[in-house]
Amino acid sequence: MRENIMTILVTGATGTVGSQVAGQLVEAGHRVRALTRDPARAKAELPAGVEIVAGDLAVPDSLTPALDGVTAIHLINFAGDHYQPLTSGKEIVESAVKFGARRVTVLGGRADGSLEQALAGSGLEWTLLNPVEFMANTLKWWGPSVRAEDVVREPYGDRLSAMIHEADIAAVAATILAGGGHGGKTYTLTGPEALTIAQKVRVLGDAIGREIAFVELTEAQAKEKWRSEGMSEELVEFLVSALGDTPEEGYTVLPTVEQITGRPARTFAQWATEHAAAFRP
Repeated sequence: MRENIMTILVTGATGTVGSQVAGQLVEAGHRVRALTRDPARAKAELPAGVEIVAGDLAVPDSLTPALDGVTAIHLINFAGDHYQPLTSGKEIVESAVKFGARRVTVLGGRADGSLEQALAGSGLEWTLLNPVEFMANTLKWWGPSVRAEDVVREPYGDRLSAMIHEADIAAVAATILAGGGHGGKTYTLTGPEALTIAQKVRVLGDAIGREIAFVELTEAQAKEKWRSEGMSEELVEFLVSALGDTPEEGYTVLPTVEQITGRPARTFAQWATEHAAAFRP
């Protein structure tokens, strides 16, 4: 029987995953409160029935209205539009405990920071979720060039990735927030298959009904491209490391999504079909 959770707080509520967490929890019949730095955007993007509260994880004093009466929280371990490491973890966790929260999921992926360290000794039932590459990044990275000229320009064409659908990340979080049973666990989340960049281009072309050319860049060309797109030198070097030498966990398929949610993880072909219109002129 599903536990009767009075209110679930979702932070990062207008983000790729947070919006899905909020939507899925509402669909399942839960009361959802969304914390956002941009209430107007949240109101436009989130489903009816979500209570929207202004606040910022980087400013712990702003969280009081959002935490009142909450029993479960979905957190992110970064702050701001540029994904800065969250430094206010201790204050966030202390406030969560003070207001009676019992269960927390954390969308992570970077090294453990102040939030994870604070949760470890808090007494809260916490679960860390570390997804690999988001399928949604495809639209951000490839959308403009595919719409304009049916071409993808990327380095490392043979790089494998076990990409995950953002709705599956959210489904894992929503399941844990509502039902519990995963306290103290850290999960790496993947999709059901590992694809190379070249295979991914072909799948996307099939979904949109057009042939997409793949132009493989050298590492030097890729760096020049990323810099021209306004990326910082730090981010450029991170991409070279993450994409040029993807760690084993980034391409190793795991059954975690199905084990937790009870249904198979979505394929990239499903994602591409759902988003095909966004790649057409």
